[in-house]
Amino acid sequence: MYSPIIRFLQENFEQNGLKTKRVFHGRGHLYEGLEHINIDWYPPVLLISGYKEIEALNDLVEAAKTADKFEQITSIVYQQRSSREAPSRWIWGEEISKTIVEENGLKFEIQPGVRQNAGLFLDMRPLRAWLKERSHGKNVLNLFAYTCSLSVAALGGGARQVVSVDMSKPSIKWGERNHELNGHDKRAVRSIPHNILKSWGRIEKYGPYDVVIIDPPTRQVGSFDAERDYTKLIKRLSRLCNPGADIIATLNSPYLGTDHLPHLMQRYQSGFRFLGDFPVSPEFKDKYPERALKIHHFKSPG
Repeated sequence: MYSPIIRFLQENFEQNGLKTKRVFHGRGHLYEGLEHINIDWYPPVLLISGYKEIEALNDLVEAAKTADKFEQITSIVYQQRSSREAPSRWIWGEEISKTIVEENGLKFEIQPGVRQNAGLFLDMRPLRAWLKERSHGKNVLNLFAYTCSLSVAALGGGARQVVSVDMSKPSIKWGERNHELNGHDKRAVRSIPHNILKSWGRIEKYGPYDVVIIDPPTRQVGSFDAERDYTKLIKRLSRLCNPGADIIATLNSPYLGTDHLPHLMQRYQSGFRFLGDFPVSPEFKDKYPERALKIHHFKSPG
């Protein structure tokens, strides 16, 4: 039943010093009967996520332990994502509530299983690499910043300033710890715990921007709804962007396809060019890419 997962575990853990990544992406619907299982590696914690109850969970634990030739796994956590609060429990090894992982020379604080999301979206690794490579000297705005991993990547690449906005104060504080982990100059970091749909004054104060990142939740109760509210963000772009600015806009909705944001941009900001899409991490292959995460790249006029 779990032979594809066992194969991925063996292929990954035959490497000593395996970096943080998704080990198995069942949610990509490429493995029949395993669509409800994801497995992520946040050294030294293996996080198994079940979007419905996982049968014979102990078989997966034993398979992971057997595959772990270099004894890299210290803890295995199971998170039940099908329940509203996404409860988790340690099912093997030490109870580790926090760990520091490294990606592309940058450090990030991870809390595997403590919250619904562990603190680093692994599918966006190529975008973080792009930001680190292309942000030197730039003023970067990161909307819906969560734990500010994209801001960390931009400042890690020499951005002049990063402005991170998220309505969750705990997430913004988490992001500040990520900047501290990387020894970033605090004077270059602006953290704004704020609902952007209520006012833009503080955000515009630190602009205009050379890079604008829009990475919203699909639907957040009491705040943002992608289908309803994305237009408001697009209309605001001409007031936020320097000439020739890069705009990175994500959409992670199974109901809004690959053309949705390009069509909105053409309608409300016709001078902005669509340059194409950024890839997601290769381990996030999906049978239905139009339903998965879309990362669009636009350019402002000038």
